[in-house]
Amino acid sequence: MKSNILVLCTGNSCRSQLLHGYLQQLLGDRAAVYSAGVEVHGVNPKAVQVMAEDGIDISQHTSNHVDEYAAVPFAYVLTVCDHAQEVCPVFPAAAQKLHHNFPDPAKATGTPAEVLDQFRAVRDQVKAYAQDVVGTYFAAGAPA
Repeated sequence: MKSNILVLCTGNSCRSQLLHGYLQQLLGDRAAVYSAGVEVHGVNPKAVQVMAEDGIDISQHTSNHVDEYAAVPFAYVLTVCDHAQEVCPVFPAAAQKLHHNFPDPAKATGTPAEVLDQFRAVRDQVKAYAQDVVGTYFAAGAPA
């Protein structure tokens, strides 16, 4: 049976979109991956760009509010920023909650090249985290 995974962030524009993309790629048919925010800010075009650079197309992702998924029985809820963890709604399912606070690349400052470099740095952190999550919770023999 597929596990439902929710990646939760403040605005569902950058960090949650990055992790959604990597988990979807790494898990394929083993899980249904959703992402949402406690607010909705729209998918950040720079997030789409840096994921495309790594071969993952998230251009069709949408920015969704967490309330849209209230009826989905999630096995895992992954928060990727402290704000989302603090205000994360209580889900009726016995979802396992995982948390990792990533810097918000949307708050990056500097030249356009420096901002893009900060997006890439966060993308690379998120990719490593996705690989760790999949290796820990979805490895052969691990409960899904």
